[in-house]
Amino acid sequence: MISKSGKDFDIILITAEYYDDHPLSPSGVISRVLESKGYKIGIIEKPLTKEDYLKLGTPKLFFAVTSGSIDSMLHNYTPLKKKRSEDPHSNLSLMPDRALIVYCNKIREYFKSAVIVIGGIEASMRRFAHYDYWNNDIRRSIIFDTRANILVYGNGEKQILEIAERSRKGIELKGIPGTCIISKTLDEGFELLPSFEEVKEDPLKFCEMQKLLSNKKNLAQFYDNNYLLQYSYPEYTTEDLDWIYSLPYSRRLHPNSLLKMAKFSVVTHRGCIGNCNFCSLKLHQGDKIVSRSERSILKEIESLTSHPDFKGYIDDLGGPSANMYGMDCADKCNQECINCNKLDKSHMKLISLLKKARAIKGVKKIFVRSGIRYDLAIESKEYIKELSEHHISGCLKIAPEHFSEKVLTLMNKDNSRFDEFVSFFESINKDKKQYLKYYLMICHPGDDEKEIMKLKEKISYLSNIESFQVFTPTPMTNSTCVYWTGIDPDSMKRVNVIHDYKTKKKLKRIILQEIDNKKSRS
Repeated sequence: MISKSGKDFDIILITAEYYDDHPLSPSGVISRVLESKGYKIGIIEKPLTKEDYLKLGTPKLFFAVTSGSIDSMLHNYTPLKKKRSEDPHSNLSLMPDRALIVYCNKIREYFKSAVIVIGGIEASMRRFAHYDYWNNDIRRSIIFDTRANILVYGNGEKQILEIAERSRKGIELKGIPGTCIISKTLDEGFELLPSFEEVKEDPLKFCEMQKLLSNKKNLAQFYDNNYLLQYSYPEYTTEDLDWIYSLPYSRRLHPNSLLKMAKFSVVTHRGCIGNCNFCSLKLHQGDKIVSRSERSILKEIESLTSHPDFKGYIDDLGGPSANMYGMDCADKCNQECINCNKLDKSHMKLISLLKKARAIKGVKKIFVRSGIRYDLAIESKEYIKELSEHHISGCLKIAPEHFSEKVLTLMNKDNSRFDEFVSFFESINKDKKQYLKYYLMICHPGDDEKEIMKLKEKISYLSNIESFQVFTPTPMTNSTCVYWTGIDPDSMKRVNVIHDYKTKKKLKRIILQEIDNKKSRS
């Protein structure tokens, strides 16, 4: 049972997002996973008062706490550190700054001996010492500030079930793959990172730590008299994902849910092989693709056709790593998949899935709205034609990010086939009135006025700039390491970094002006 009222819950989940019984909702998925194994789950969303925390009583096993699918500071502030008051959802969200710390400390105040489990991306990306953009300083692992008993990183389904089972049996929460704990001793088999004090005081030590960060290792970091221990990440399989997404989600959304435009979206895979330096997916979901089976995805789509609110339209088929479905790693090596000559870039598995999915009775249209990785897509012109013919409505989103080779190298991105992709897409869409929308990023490490002029020149030839963002340093990414230290941890070379807001605003105005000029000329 999952409920927002009542007593005698095994586990009480506290979330900073509205609770949605939906496969795109972190708390929705975790609740369904636990419920499927017989646990009684209570939900408290966005607690504000003492009464909110006390209303479901004390859980028999533990509190599970998450800020959800986004770091609370990123959610609440712009890249220029202004409160997102202009965001129409901000007044609805009621997400506190540093939500995990706020919620956990309140739990400690009201339930002194309770076991606390933290998870979600805020916990995952703050599990080691990290640069915090909003403090402009190095913060310690969030497990210390939350006073949690255990931290879950990455996909959390396997970990939360193991924690629940051990808690039920009274077994200690030590050694669970995909978790972090605080320990007085350093166990054998752990690689020691530079200590918190070292990375706080020495940029070179921070770079050393960054190069060692991995989900695949047992890692340890020293803090005063304690060690933070990370147990290596558990392997997720196709069978695991098939089971997780087969659970009976009602897709019932909170009235203020941010998932309204994605109510009938279907997830096809997890992970990402792109390894963009500014992105958190690599150290969260992992740098390998795990795909659901075709059978599992088609069965989910078939079930949607009987949903009372379904009108025949799949909002999105894919995920945050776009068209990487079926690009599962055949060899368990440490090489970057996207540059591996063994990687199957034919998109044949994805093409087969799309054809079978749109043939399902009751499906009128399947959209691919999450965008695509165009440097992979150009390897399969059949796939691009398939998208253009059947799966977009008006526009296709792609993210070249920038057009300076210097900046792109520091992003770990390659736009060498951008013009080829654009040319081919336009050639097959002359009569369809379909177009591309572009996502860009400015003020990334390596950017300056000279590089921005290269971007300006390029976009003067492009229409439909969907949006551009000012780079925000988020915890644990390579780009954030460069932003804080001024050093590229891969080459150990100095990099120019824009820190002052005046310059950031200037570069922003240059691009905004060019976009406005484009609109006035068209």
